[in-house]
Amino acid sequence: NTSFSSSSPPSRSTYHHGQGISALCASHHIRYDAEGKWAVSPTLEDVSIWDPKKGELVATWHDSENKAEVTSITRCGGRDYYAVGYANGSIRIWNMKNSELVVTLNGHRSAVTALAFDKSGSRLVSGSKDTDLIVWDVEAEVGLFRLRGHKDQVTAVRFLSKPALVEGGKATDGYVVSASKDTLIKLWDLSTQHCMETLVAHRNEVWDFDINGDETMLVSGGGDPDIKVWKLNPDVLRRGLGVGEEATEAGEDDAEAKMVASDENDAHFSGSPKAITFYGAIPRQSKERVTTLQFHLSQQFLGCQAADKSIELFRIRSVEEIKKKMSRRKKRQREKQQQLLKKGDTEGAAAVAEEASEDMIQAADEITAWHIIRSGAKFRSFDFAPVKDAEKAGQIQLIASLNNNTVEVWTAPHPASAKNDEVEGEPDKTFTLELAGHRSDIRAVALSADDELLCSASNNSLKIWNVKSNKCIRTMECGYALCCTFLPGNRHVLVGTKSGHLELFDLGSSSMIESIEAHDGAIWSLQVRPDKRGLVTGSADKEVKFWDFDMVEEQAGQAIKRRLSLVHMRTLKMSDDVLCVRYSPDQKLVAVSLLDATVKVFYHDTLKFFLSLYGHKLPVLSMDISSDSNLLVTCSADKNVKLWGLDFGDCHKSLFAHQESVMAVQFVWNTHYFFTASKDRTVKYWDGDKFENILKMEGHHGEVWALAVGTYGNIVVSASHDRSLRIWQKTEDQVFLEEEREQELDDLYEATLTAQLERTGMVDLGEAAGAPTNGNSDELASAGKQTMDTLKAGERLMEALELADAEINAWKEYNADVAKGMKGLSKPQRSPLLISMRQTPEQHVWLVLERIRPADLDAAFLLNWLNVFVQRDYNINLICRVLFFLIRSHHNQIVANRVMRPMLDSVRRNLRAGLQKQKDIIGFNAAALNYIRRDYDANNTSEFFDEEALEKAEQQKKDSEKKR
Repeated sequence: NTSFSSSSPPSRSTYHHGQGISALCASHHIRYDAEGKWAVSPTLEDVSIWDPKKGELVATWHDSENKAEVTSITRCGGRDYYAVGYANGSIRIWNMKNSELVVTLNGHRSAVTALAFDKSGSRLVSGSKDTDLIVWDVEAEVGLFRLRGHKDQVTAVRFLSKPALVEGGKATDGYVVSASKDTLIKLWDLSTQHCMETLVAHRNEVWDFDINGDETMLVSGGGDPDIKVWKLNPDVLRRGLGVGEEATEAGEDDAEAKMVASDENDAHFSGSPKAITFYGAIPRQSKERVTTLQFHLSQQFLGCQAADKSIELFRIRSVEEIKKKMSRRKKRQREKQQQLLKKGDTEGAAAVAEEASEDMIQAADEITAWHIIRSGAKFRSFDFAPVKDAEKAGQIQLIASLNNNTVEVWTAPHPASAKNDEVEGEPDKTFTLELAGHRSDIRAVALSADDELLCSASNNSLKIWNVKSNKCIRTMECGYALCCTFLPGNRHVLVGTKSGHLELFDLGSSSMIESIEAHDGAIWSLQVRPDKRGLVTGSADKEVKFWDFDMVEEQAGQAIKRRLSLVHMRTLKMSDDVLCVRYSPDQKLVAVSLLDATVKVFYHDTLKFFLSLYGHKLPVLSMDISSDSNLLVTCSADKNVKLWGLDFGDCHKSLFAHQESVMAVQFVWNTHYFFTASKDRTVKYWDGDKFENILKMEGHHGEVWALAVGTYGNIVVSASHDRSLRIWQKTEDQVFLEEEREQELDDLYEATLTAQLERTGMVDLGEAAGAPTNGNSDELASAGKQTMDTLKAGERLMEALELADAEINAWKEYNADVAKGMKGLSKPQRSPLLISMRQTPEQHVWLVLERIRPADLDAAFLLNWLNVFVQRDYNINLICRVLFFLIRSHHNQIVANRVMRPMLDSVRRNLRAGLQKQKDIIGFNAAALNYIRRDYDANNTSEFFDEEALEKAEQQKKDSEKKR
């Protein structure tokens, strides 16, 4: 058997239709790079870097170990790093410059839905569908702690700076703000690692929020018809959550909150100032929920994208503009008051005067509607170009992803530049990335006879791809395609549509040369005759039609041209809708599958009935006949595949093939091997003689609609609902079915084991210090996640410890016996592993410990060896991390055990000495670097004197003296 690999890039290539924006997950984010030149876009399990101006793919971030789909992406402000969240709960950080994977973080139990870096880029906060937040140390590659409090999926997270205690001091990222589908926004104090405030203004799910650059304003949006605006109080943020204080709730109406406080006899709650207070609501045009809210980098604009075809842009007025507006409003109120007094309406005038005295600046005064960007399809996400001085640039630019697999770049003229024009310009679409992909599901695929060209068809689009270069070379408009095929010669493609038309395309001219009204219903199937002189079509109008190829003459200007056409020869009427038609390779038989779940077999020459095959419980969606015309394989919506003999019509075997409907099946030429594709997102490779599953190929993120097998089985193409085409190439590796079955069982065991560990709570190997211990209501927990990697890391370390302990104890016993004067002793036999690696027991344990990823260290238990490692000046950072984790995890046992005290004292002395040594080295190096810098400045810096300027100044001095 030959394997079809799906893991290594050389053996599997993927066509990403369009910009690879998946249609399955609505939380995908498109991002600009730091310079605003390239677009960073999720592409199923990969991330693609595009140049929107040229429409070219610049780079792709691909991890061969990952098969999960990208669900969120964010940019690190100060560096060229991007954090990418995946559907399996993992987070990968990529370097933009060299497209390399920097670190992989595992902690969430389900899809990562929100990510944010702090200002320094050293910490990352992530939110997930599992309702948890995790704060990560990017430098140390570990999770610091897990924050629990939300009751539903976390939709947005941001870091918030803690204002400096003294004026002119440096602010620190001391808070995290999170929003969730549980309608709440929470403010978390990172110093105490607890929730400080909860905002309850929203009546529906909160989908996004953003904080402006100077961190004075927060805007949030969800299913409500408006955008909520909140003010941030720097004094409360500077003070933080004091000792003995409890978290507070804030809403739109503070009076209502005070009433609640008085009912609960909580005087502190009603009197304490809040860090986040409600400022006002901004109405918006769209009735759909908000999906993205973002401030422009210049802080002059706000973008609000709803789950429809519009993005609303708001202007943020400056202080001077607000003052002018307020003065105009007061002037109008004074005029209104004078008019009422003239009419003698003193009560109305008094009411107007009272209203004017109470007039305060509102959120609607500061944020006002500006433009609405409308597109032909629903927006998925957008990102502003990273331009701080928008007024100098003269325009606002944003990039948006749409749910029809396209990316658009829009520009809107800046209001300052628009003042010069008589009419302010509307937003304009500048660039579009759309040619490389389909707008909807790919319903049919076909390979040319030489396997060099591939055609894929969807609703309104037919594309021709070069298999070797993986590039789209032709795009043509067609109807709603259901089936397609290359015609002999590979110069024409025929498409069967839902409207019953046969559309004939010429690849040379990239045009449709003929559209034939072939059927009254949808054409579900077509196949070229084995003699290459005609074809057969099957339709929902209960007819099977036979066609011959013919050359017709056409008048093209002065010349007469001959072109290919189809001539209808015969019609076979059936009792039910025809779903699939197939010729036997010897052209003796025609098999027809019907909507009544049966397959009828006819003689091709006379159309005389031969066999009726029944056994499927639901209709047969696809079928194929082997190259020796002996076997017929059928696949059905009942999830089964059946193999039939065409001599007597007997069912050789019925296989439960997939977990969902089987959509396509095809034999490999000259064999009885066949492939099946299903709605369960997999493609499977089968042996039709032994009735065994050889391979299961996973990779698609949606239902697999269509399948095409190369002429000699070297490549297989699958098309999916996720709008991707995947090419699976044959490798030279041998497949052993016993090993495949064992691997499947191992994977199943590992999946159930990790799930069981999560359910039983073993994933949190001891709560962090200070965390309450009241079960599931804990706000703070360990950031670890038990996976097979962590379990294996622990096992490897335990094996190394056992090996080293046995070696050391054997030598201790030998040395003790020698000291007693015993004779005739033989030296202990050393471990073959240590001899082959030329290591001492201590070195072996240390090397095993170093190879464990920092994120997996929480599963390793180690204490006796730390003193030895400290004395030998091994990596002090790693020793400290392991020591702190062990003390935190086993604090009660260590305190209760007096025997361990001398060893801990020794560890403390040696560790302090080692740390002091490290401190001295760092201080010496810092002093040396300062000296080198001063020396460089002294030797390489010289002052520049302008002689003309000096002479001019001297002359002016002389002139002034003469005047005196």
